[in-house]
Amino acid sequence: MHIHILGICGTFMGGIAMIAKQSGFKVTGSDLNVYPPMSDELKAAGIELIEGFDVSQLDSKPDLVVVGNVMRRGMPIVEKLLNDRIPFVSGPQWLEEHYLLNKKVLAVAGTHGKTTTSSMLAWILEANGKNPGFLIGGIPENFGISARNSDSDYFVIEADEYDCAFFDKRSKFVHYHPSCLIMNNLEYDHADIFDSVKDIQKQFHHLIRTIPSQGLIVMPNNDENLNEVIQMGCWSDRYVVGEESGLHARLLKADGSEFEIYDGDKLVSTVKYECTGIYNVNNSLMAIKAASYAGISTEDAAVALKSFKLPKRRMELKGVVNGVEVYDDFAHHPTAIRLTLEGLRAKLGESRKLIAVFEPRSNSMKLGANHDLLAKSFEAADEIFVYANDSVKWNVKELEEQSEKPLQVYSDFEKMMDDIVGHSNSDSTILVMSNGGFNGIHQKLLYKLQNK
Repeated sequence: MHIHILGICGTFMGGIAMIAKQSGFKVTGSDLNVYPPMSDELKAAGIELIEGFDVSQLDSKPDLVVVGNVMRRGMPIVEKLLNDRIPFVSGPQWLEEHYLLNKKVLAVAGTHGKTTTSSMLAWILEANGKNPGFLIGGIPENFGISARNSDSDYFVIEADEYDCAFFDKRSKFVHYHPSCLIMNNLEYDHADIFDSVKDIQKQFHHLIRTIPSQGLIVMPNNDENLNEVIQMGCWSDRYVVGEESGLHARLLKADGSEFEIYDGDKLVSTVKYECTGIYNVNNSLMAIKAASYAGISTEDAAVALKSFKLPKRRMELKGVVNGVEVYDDFAHHPTAIRLTLEGLRAKLGESRKLIAVFEPRSNSMKLGANHDLLAKSFEAADEIFVYANDSVKWNVKELEEQSEKPLQVYSDFEKMMDDIVGHSNSDSTILVMSNGGFNGIHQKLLYKLQNK
């Protein structure tokens, strides 16, 4: 069967392409921008890539077109697809109908921590001989790839609440029908498609409706938005992590890199790993409990975490020049920014200067959703540099007055770069936060620091 994927170079659609190819499908695809690393990974797998969306690419008469959510009505190729009645589905629907039906799906949903928790869960299963398949919205360092087909019964998927395609505005995760679901947290996000947190809660409720009564839901004990989702109806076993009577953690180091795991009063194991932050301790507990659905004990899951490596772009050290550390992180929501900075501050202590560099690039941030929380999210930093171009639809300059720490907003990227370097010394750590490429800022900073 020949499938052609429109919008193939995104992490999710590229992952579908890899799984389809590994499952024996003929796979081709196109995207507006075909560039590494995804283009290299797809080409290495023998997948033909076309740059752009010219209608002629449909002349090959694929059996099925898989439509990414970058596609819009009015695009000539979409109109041809509809007018010629060529069979088409969304990416999540293709997964549901052609791949996930025979799998025991373990899904990870939530506003924050999906990629890291999915990677943790996949690694716990891998280290305990389960050989899971997976589709993750990043690149787990333990595997080096974002998606994998396997002959295992188990499949780990990062369950995104974003919509499927121009013709299916439901959240992607309603197509996954998980047997085990982690819900990390729930806050308002994706302001381009959701009007309120209530809209997102409704989608989570729809997800819960798909979980079998013999399935398992794992969630924290302190998220009111998730509690409200459960009150809308729950028909599956539910395990609440973080309560003293069940699975919980006690920190051995303030930065969260070493902690004890308790089940009630019983000390089960000690974990020491490369992650930092209380949020990653919570992610770990979620993954450990979800692994129990696959028959893996808490002790064995904890052992696996000791060799866990964070996914790319999650507190990734890009380089050290003359004592100045440059980190990259995907944080783009105020809560994620705050937790990431607090985790790094706990790791560094007070002796190093912590410089935060932020780009409001997500659709929500460009529209100004949650911007009233943004200034306070930087409080663990010593200095903050914010870059905002013309695509941002609110007055970012107001952050300068709202922040209790020195904060400067720039529209001139090069000027900001020069000022960051000028404010850095051998005792400085720079944390760059964006969910995009940020003009290649990491290597440019390292170069400027080298030539300071």
